Amino acid sequence: MNQLFTSFMALVIVAMLTVPPMALSQSFPPVVTQKIQAAQKQVKTIGMEEYRKIVERPGDALIVDVREPHEYAAGHIPGAINVPRGVLEFQIWKHVGFPTNTEMGKTLYLQCQSGNRASLAAQSLAELGFTQTTAVVMNLEEWQKAGNPFAK
Repeated sequence: MNQLFTSFMALVIVAMLTVPPMALSQSFPPVVTQKIQAAQKQVKTIGMEEYRKIVERPGDALIVDVREPHEYAAGHIPGAINVPRGVLEFQIWKHVGFPTNTEMGKTLYLQCQSGNRASLAAQSLAELGFTQTTAVVMNLEEWQKAGNPFAK
């Protein structure tokens, strides 16, 4: 029963995190908001200003858009790769040198529509042993409105 509830809540979280931030408090139970807030306390987070600097000069960092493929296809940050949150634990490995030279210390910036899925994704990767994960907490629509780089 507990595993069924956990699976159900995971589905609810994935489905509901595509809702714009303004609707956050009205779209799902407080337990989801609490989970996101707890994740943000456990991982490093940055906002739009700091992220803009990273996007302009990523160096060796990997920018990961954890939104769904159709969201990414509709527009994304230039240079970002798309690894949806639902398959992140399975697909991130090919981007960090597995199996011959796995870089668990690779700098990873995780970004989504609002920072909610990115925060949960950063927490999940940290639990797998990645040591340099950062969640970008910002509204992607505000990023675009500010004239920041955006590819379609």
